[in-house]
Amino acid sequence: MTNTLGLWLRERRAKLDPAAFGLGGRRRTPGLRREEVAARAHLSPTWYTWLEQGRGGAPSADALNRIAKALILTEAEREHLYLIALGRPPEPNPTAQAELSPRLQRVLDALDPVSAILRNSFWDVLGWNTAATRFLTDYTALAPDQRNVLRNLFLNPASRAAQRDWLSVARYAVGTFRLETRRAGAEVENFVANLSAQSPEFAALWADGEVSAPSDTIIKPMNHPVHGPLDFELTTLAVDGRQDLKILVFHPV
Repeated sequence: MTNTLGLWLRERRAKLDPAAFGLGGRRRTPGLRREEVAARAHLSPTWYTWLEQGRGGAPSADALNRIAKALILTEAEREHLYLIALGRPPEPNPTAQAELSPRLQRVLDALDPVSAILRNSFWDVLGWNTAATRFLTDYTALAPDQRNVLRNLFLNPASRAAQRDWLSVARYAVGTFRLETRRAGAEVENFVANLSAQSPEFAALWADGEVSAPSDTIIKPMNHPVHGPLDFELTTLAVDGRQDLKILVFHPV
């Protein structure tokens, strides 16, 4: 934490209109006072003053979330707050990942006839195009809580049969998942415990502790029940403004 944090907080505080919060009185400077932000965030005025002055240790995630709410920060501003205060983005918000925006669905549809899916940091599949239902998995036929890459890989016999080298794919997937969730700071204990209880193979691979470095492109060989052996070049794309979302494009080789 440096004075960069304090300067940015003061700038955000100055942009807020006191009248919008039912606060009046003559003011020498624009925006809310420090004690008013502290009261809205349910924090000590002294501690918040020290934070703006660059004194004391790094704030907790809970304190940052309270400040973000008090200052009415956008998701992008909240992420910036975390980066300058803690040097990392906030943990993914599960409720923010629950819905697929029309914009991202249009991106998936524009990629058709190339298969493409959208997944979050827990590898839940949030969106897909028509080609993905034909060549990968028909996610429309699955219950929402079953639309997960790892759950399908370990628990869905059809998905397992589609892999020409299932063990290699599974080992790489688990290693990549481990690295991605740790980078994102995601809490995965409940997910891992649940899947481990249902799949001893997943439990064994997770216990190995192996980490796989994700690649921009890999070749994914598959056995399609109708079209036979198929090779896909898998490309993973980041979504602007959403570090928790990835678009996976499966281009036929």
